[in-house]
Amino acid sequence: MDTISLWQLAVLAAASTLVGFSKTAVSGANTISLAVFAAVLPARESTGVLLPILIAGDLLAVRVYRRHAHWPTLLRLFPAVAVGVAAGTLFMLWADDAAVRVSIGAILLFMTGVTLWRRRIAEQEAGEGEQGMKTGAGSGADSGGEGGGEGGGGTGRTAARGYGVLGGFTTMVANAGGPVMSLYLLSAGFRKLGFLGTSAWFFLIVNVSKVPFSVGLGLIDAHSLLLDACLLLFVLPGAYLGRVCVDRINQKVFDRIVIGATVAGGLQLLLI
Repeated sequence: MDTISLWQLAVLAAASTLVGFSKTAVSGANTISLAVFAAVLPARESTGVLLPILIAGDLLAVRVYRRHAHWPTLLRLFPAVAVGVAAGTLFMLWADDAAVRVSIGAILLFMTGVTLWRRRIAEQEAGEGEQGMKTGAGSGADSGGEGGGEGGGGTGRTAARGYGVLGGFTTMVANAGGPVMSLYLLSAGFRKLGFLGTSAWFFLIVNVSKVPFSVGLGLIDAHSLLLDACLLLFVLPGAYLGRVCVDRINQKVFDRIVIGATVAGGLQLLLI
């Protein structure tokens, strides 16, 4: 890894702060961080530098939201994620920086389109069914609550497998699994706390499991860890800011920010 300048270090520090914020407030915003790291550092090397920073953010998020995870969803996802991580590891054996950036950017934009389409279909079906459900109004209106709930977007086992494989692949290739899983959880009807708690545990487990693969690929070494030592302290203020802000974010605004950040990150990866 080449020596980086002071301004590049400052940009990476700001992106690390955004990692902390994304882990405790708006998960999709993390795509901006990975795009910044990929722009400042070589794309392949950036994944190794970013991984320990993400794990630090995951630990903070689990500490805050550990009680809100929906474990049936996690257990349903993990087998498919393992397949995706294995595929991503094989991809990284031959992919260069350009291939990494273009592949991840394209996947993020594609998944955003699929999720928006699924949500629109679900809203139309809900509107049609509303006419015959007046008498039962309110009986289960917020079943997604803190623990999360599935079925909000008609999400089943097939969707879980698809999102899981893509999430595992993108998180291994460029630490970009956050947007894919965010889109899955949104399409499954999770509310804020269930969304954040499930995401926190999911990525802590997945990111820790990726460490041996990253070391084996040469993505994590003494040089990358030295840079991490300079950046880890910036994750904490971001996580604190996210925790303060999350309760003030309206659910619809929350969903739009996640989707908007995903689109922005995908375009950024395609254009840099």
